[in-house]
Amino acid sequence: MLAPLFLIFAVTLYRVCYALAGSPGAWANFSPLAAILLCSAAYLPRKFVLLAGVGPLVVADLFLNAHYREPLIDTGMISRYFCFALILLLGYGVRKQQQYKMLFLFGSTLTGSCLFYLITNTTAWISMADYAKTLPGWWQALTIGEPGFPPTLLFFRNTVVSDLSFTALFVITQAIFNKSRSRIAEGAPPVARNQT
Repeated sequence: MLAPLFLIFAVTLYRVCYALAGSPGAWANFSPLAAILLCSAAYLPRKFVLLAGVGPLVVADLFLNAHYREPLIDTGMISRYFCFALILLLGYGVRKQQQYKMLFLFGSTLTGSCLFYLITNTTAWISMADYAKTLPGWWQALTIGEPGFPPTLLFFRNTVVSDLSFTALFVITQAIFNKSRSRIAEGAPPVARNQT
C-alpha cells in the first residue's frame, strides 16, 4: 500500500506546485499523471489502480479549479478525463501482455500521448471561439494554438517527453523494488513446518 500512497502524494503535489509556481509555459503538460495512470493499470493490483491514478487527478483538479476560480466541470476537463480513461484502458491492455511487455508499455505510452494531444486540442478547437471552425482553424489548434500562449506543439513535446520519462522511472523503480523484495525473501529464514 505504501507505493500507491506515495504515487498519489507525489503526483498531486507536483500538479499543485506547478500551478502555485505560476504554471511556467516552458513546462506546460510536463506531468507524471498519464504515466502513473498507464503504469498503475499495467502493474499495480487492481484495487490500487483507481486510488493511485484517479485520486491525484480529482484532488488536484478540485484544488486547481478553486485556485484559478474556474467551474468544477468544463469541456476541457471532460476531454482530459476521457483521455485519462483511454490511457487506463491502454494500461490494462499492457497488463495482459506476457511477451514484449516493455515494447507494449512504451508503445502505449506514445499512443496515450498522441491521443491526449489530438483529443484535447480538437475539443479546444470545437469549444473555443478563438478558432475558426475550418480545417485551417483545426490545424492552428494542433500547432500554434491561441495567440499569446505557447504553441500547442510545445505542449505535445512536453507530454511525450514527460510520459516516456515517468514511465521509464516507474519501470526502473518497480525493478529495484522487486529486486529488493526478492533479496529479502531469499534471506528470510525458512518457515517451520508443523510436525504431525
